[in-house]
Amino acid sequence: MTTYFIRRILLMIPTFLGSTILIFVILQMAPGGPLERTIQQLQAGAMQQGESVGSVGDIMGGGSSVLPESALRELKRFYGFDKPIYQRYMIWLGIWPRETKHREVEFKDGAIELQKNVGRGNYMTLKLEGEKVGVYNSDGTISEIWKAAIDKDASKDGKLLATIFQSEFSGILTGNLGTSYTYDQPVTDVMAPRFKISMFFGLTGMFLSYLVCIPLGIRKALNHGSAFDFLSSVVIFVAYSIPGFALGGVLLVLFGGGSFWDVFPLGGFRSPTEVWETLSVWGQIKDQLWHAVLPIIAWSIGSFAGLTVLMKNSLLENISQDYIRTAFAKGLQEKRVIWVHAIRNSVIPIASGIGGVIGVVIAGSYLIEKVFNIDGFGKMGFQAILDRDYPITLGFLVIVVVIRLIANILSDIALATVDPRIRFR
Repeated sequence: MTTYFIRRILLMIPTFLGSTILIFVILQMAPGGPLERTIQQLQAGAMQQGESVGSVGDIMGGGSSVLPESALRELKRFYGFDKPIYQRYMIWLGIWPRETKHREVEFKDGAIELQKNVGRGNYMTLKLEGEKVGVYNSDGTISEIWKAAIDKDASKDGKLLATIFQSEFSGILTGNLGTSYTYDQPVTDVMAPRFKISMFFGLTGMFLSYLVCIPLGIRKALNHGSAFDFLSSVVIFVAYSIPGFALGGVLLVLFGGGSFWDVFPLGGFRSPTEVWETLSVWGQIKDQLWHAVLPIIAWSIGSFAGLTVLMKNSLLENISQDYIRTAFAKGLQEKRVIWVHAIRNSVIPIASGIGGVIGVVIAGSYLIEKVFNIDGFGKMGFQAILDRDYPITLGFLVIVVVIRLIANILSDIALATVDPRIRFR
């Protein structure tokens, strides 16, 4: 079994790389990226002031006075579009040095040496050495901190431009998911509170689904063909036919005040901070539960029918097997035969799919979060795509892919736990 799980863990590496490379390339090549959006905003501002502007392509090619070439270079550097796409991906992974500080320098009138202030009164000496630029400390030693590169695209008309920079290996493999363009905060700080919200609703909804659906499926199987079986099937299939976000909207209309009953709050994860902080511990628990009832119902309603019918059909199939008839023939009690033998084998299909369910529920549901005005993980990921906030989009991708890969391994563990016949090799 150990060898099997080692192979599964090793297979996670190419799977992760394949998924992230595909999405990374699509994002980088898709039109309307953050650089183009920024230029469009500058265009809109210039037009309001009555200035003539060119197209986005003209500006990116340096054909407009709205955005100087130096500013365009800084924008490209900020968004990482100044490097080939394979370098961008490796920088994002953390296996290629990331530039952290920049200083532009210009060699004028054929100069081959100059000094540059890099802050706090520190000066570096830059020397042209063929097609490279050497960076030296004030004592003449080679700088280990600053490096330099000639900007060939910007060097023209006898003017030689270079950039000195510091670099470090920092990416997702080192725990750095980047900085959000929208929030101007580290991606981990933006994602952490929202991930906790989606995990709370997702895991709670999943737990309640299993807690209700497995006993309900067992009872339906033991009372197959009865009035209870028929009526419960009608109820769960009607519930299954209603999308969770649509049910959430109906629940808000009925129980969120207005023309009907004012029982639950009209959305939100909890009461506003100024109210929440004044509550006692018991008051905070009640407030959290009060806000969670309707979203959890909407979150878990879609899985009720699938889990219940799967449990029922699996139990009916096992009850008809020869080993169950043999157990009855030996005089074993019905409860022991059903609960010890039949049900244990009946939960195998459910155990095999638990990993996929975990991956889905933790990722959050944008539509349900939108209906209940919950600032969760799914809503954040969707909004990041609309805003072209690539660091958050890729961070969301990393979390979802890793969760799904780990969840698949958890499915194997759960399957081996409930079915002793399985031997992983």
